[in-house]
Amino acid sequence: MKTANIRNFAIIAHIDHGKSTLADRIMEQTETVSERELSAQLLDSMEVEQAHGVTVKSRSVRNFYHGDDGQEYEYNLIDTPGHVDFSYEVSKSLAASDGAILLVDATQGVQAQTIANLRLAVKHNLTIIPVINKIDSLSADVAATEKQIRALRPEFEDCDILKISAKTGKNVHDVLEAIYQKIPAPTGDPKAPLKALVFDSQYDPYQGIIAEVRMIDGQLTTQQKLKLMSQGETFNAQAVGIFTPNMKPVEKLETGEVGYLVTGLKDVAAVQVGETLTDAANPTAQAFPNFKPAQSMVYAGLYPKDDTSYEALKQAISKLALNDSAFHYTPEQSEALDAGFRCGFLGIFHLQIIQERLRDEYHVEVLTTAPNATYHVYLKSPDPKQEYLTITNPAKFPDFSKIDYVTESYVKAVITTPESYLGAVMKLCDQHFGEMVDLDNQQDLVTLTYKLPVSEIAYNFFNSLKSITHGYATLDTEFLDYELVDVVKIQIQINYAAVDALDIIVPRQNADKIAHKLVEKLKYTVPRRLYPMPVQAMVENKSIARVDVPPLRKNAAVNGEKRSISKKQQLLRRQSLNKRQAVKSDIKLPQSVFDAVLNLNEDD
Repeated sequence: MKTANIRNFAIIAHIDHGKSTLADRIMEQTETVSERELSAQLLDSMEVEQAHGVTVKSRSVRNFYHGDDGQEYEYNLIDTPGHVDFSYEVSKSLAASDGAILLVDATQGVQAQTIANLRLAVKHNLTIIPVINKIDSLSADVAATEKQIRALRPEFEDCDILKISAKTGKNVHDVLEAIYQKIPAPTGDPKAPLKALVFDSQYDPYQGIIAEVRMIDGQLTTQQKLKLMSQGETFNAQAVGIFTPNMKPVEKLETGEVGYLVTGLKDVAAVQVGETLTDAANPTAQAFPNFKPAQSMVYAGLYPKDDTSYEALKQAISKLALNDSAFHYTPEQSEALDAGFRCGFLGIFHLQIIQERLRDEYHVEVLTTAPNATYHVYLKSPDPKQEYLTITNPAKFPDFSKIDYVTESYVKAVITTPESYLGAVMKLCDQHFGEMVDLDNQQDLVTLTYKLPVSEIAYNFFNSLKSITHGYATLDTEFLDYELVDVVKIQIQINYAAVDALDIIVPRQNADKIAHKLVEKLKYTVPRRLYPMPVQAMVENKSIARVDVPPLRKNAAVNGEKRSISKKQQLLRRQSLNKRQAVKSDIKLPQSVFDAVLNLNEDD
């Protein structure tokens, strides 16, 4: 295919605006898939995507379209997620594209993630085609939606805005025509040395790492000796191909095309997103600037559950990290849960998706500790070689007597919401120690910029935001800096044994309230035994809250009657033994115990 007839584009939209449905119609009308193969949300092939009805992982597919001008065009569609937790996937897809279709639901209008994804597209200097979807819906307000879109960008004021129904296919042909008419063809030199961008990757147990590439210059063939410029790794190409959307081998990939490369490499750290691929014998002169790595917003511990071995979890996590470049992990050791991993996520929904993918794709069951933010702890007698300690695991938080002061990670949170919910959103941000930075009106939408501590948005902030705005607001975060905070660590003891996996770090002024709520929840989630077990919340070596987990059966020693002296003595002996054996507690905690910590704010 001539480079002039190639178009690389993405579809960007707010969640549930019909992006995956439009992708289905494009594949259907270009006859990329047969009627027998076609199914709803064909590109959302993962179980978690089908279960939640959202796109989690970006995917690409090659379509061939015969235009009304009589020419054949190669359309490389690079699918993108719509949920705020997967904006990094959107950014990767846009880096490999030359244009984007901005899809807006006529029944809901421009929403927050519409604007956030539009900003990403503008940042990548892409040509943007605005499209209104669901025009056949009874609740559609096409005129109002068109007015909102025209107000987004100066270039939208006089442009043609396409109006379609992705569900029925109405006017989708107009979108196909607009793609080759408005989106520019790739630029590149077919005779120059090979230069390709690795914008995604996945792991296959038989073929090793499969890199998804966007060709910039030259061509890529099977058995060609290749080099990864930042890593310096060299290897022979095992196979090259395209997505149709299934993997289809081809003889070569040429300038401007999008496809895949089977590297044969088994080291999951060998191929990084944003890597520059070139010919080992005749390399390109200049590599791409490295992708800005995804900034983890929350951290949580993942530990093997039941019969899952540590090695099985380690292999599953390493392969998953290759498939999801926004997911980070490091090994850690817990006294209560043994060996596991401290993992970084973009948000709570991202954490949930990782849990489900480990279970569904790798058959690994995990225990997940409560998420937390990152802290910098400055000690009274610091190590000359280390200015501060970086704490992502509350269990590693130093003793209070050694701490001089603590700083916490803060983010700039950009919240776009309909004007009618402004008061409720501002109240929510104030409750989470937010500091307003800016407020901007754009027709019926208001954009609020707040400075927020990460610990305050790590739990259910986004869910609360969706609840009070009925799903019409979205959150876009960007890391700012670390600021001074007054926090303490709540340590949990169960039956006098410290359970480090339940440790949490909270603002000092909230410690008493949170401690009492936590022990009350643990009273009903900690597995019961034949005798009562105390659950205590300790702050700075003092117990500030305590409950007793009731025994499995009535105990005569604690029923308020004085006649059972022997039972009373037996209970006292048991408590004494428990205290002596606390350091080697054998209590097995189910996931519901850790969920109690995660859901502390649900009743607020």
